[in-house]
Amino acid sequence: MIENRVLKGVFLVAFGATSYGMLATFVKMAYNEGYTTAEVTSSQFILGIIGILLINLFQKAKNKNAVVKATTQNIFHLMLAGTSLGMTSVFYYLAVKYIPVSIGIVLLMQTVWMGVLLEMILEKKIPSNQKIISVVIVLIGTVLATNLIQNEVQLDWHGIMWGVLAAASFTTTMFTANSVATEISSAQRSLYMLLGGAVIVFGFSIATQTTPFNFDIFLKWGIVLALFGTIIPPMLMNAGFPLTGIGLGSIVSALELPVSVMMAYFLLNENVVGTQWLGIILIILAIVIMNVNFKKRNN
Repeated sequence: MIENRVLKGVFLVAFGATSYGMLATFVKMAYNEGYTTAEVTSSQFILGIIGILLINLFQKAKNKNAVVKATTQNIFHLMLAGTSLGMTSVFYYLAVKYIPVSIGIVLLMQTVWMGVLLEMILEKKIPSNQKIISVVIVLIGTVLATNLIQNEVQLDWHGIMWGVLAAASFTTTMFTANSVATEISSAQRSLYMLLGGAVIVFGFSIATQTTPFNFDIFLKWGIVLALFGTIIPPMLMNAGFPLTGIGLGSIVSALELPVSVMMAYFLLNENVVGTQWLGIILIILAIVIMNVNFKKRNN
């Protein structure tokens, strides 16, 4: 029975992670059709909010009074936490505008060592040897995965800057998502975090959109971006993580990295050399090492 629950959790997290891994390729394809970052992010968040709102209404009708309602304080904290979600989308989409998707996802994965650093600052203690080893492996993997050694492609520093900022904001999102208002449903938490993120996205859109807004984005790419970026991943991963546990869930969610690279390779014809694949494998290995409980196995 327990194994079935864990297996169900693995499938939920895996599907959520692979869905999010496809996202950057769709964004790049929208860019190729002339859409702006403001149009891409706005359509994704507007349709995402509508989708999550419908899910909330469905759950409320189905469970009637069984759903725990969010308090005013819950809503405020979740919307505040959601601002980092909005920043992650804006920064990540700006990054893939300047650099290949396969490089952008590697930069986003710097959340591994950023998370360790943030944890060290918040808890005021030195990380374990296991985490330090993982961080070193991630950094080595990043050098290989971004092809810095061969340096065949000159990377735009704008893309690198936005990619690092995306990783920093995503690190904040992960910490807040696992600690803020966990007593209410994942659908409610997703809705209020999206509303908080929308404040950032709409502010960015107003400030940067210099041409008339192309509403065709809603039908052409908005639905796809909303499904794979703001509806499927948070719902499935919020449902799957309690079944797998943080350790196993984090390992499974690393599927996002190879899926994103493969999507870019097949759909965008991005060149990915052998050393880059080696770097990607090292980053995934680091995530595994960080989340496997070796002490428990040795007992």
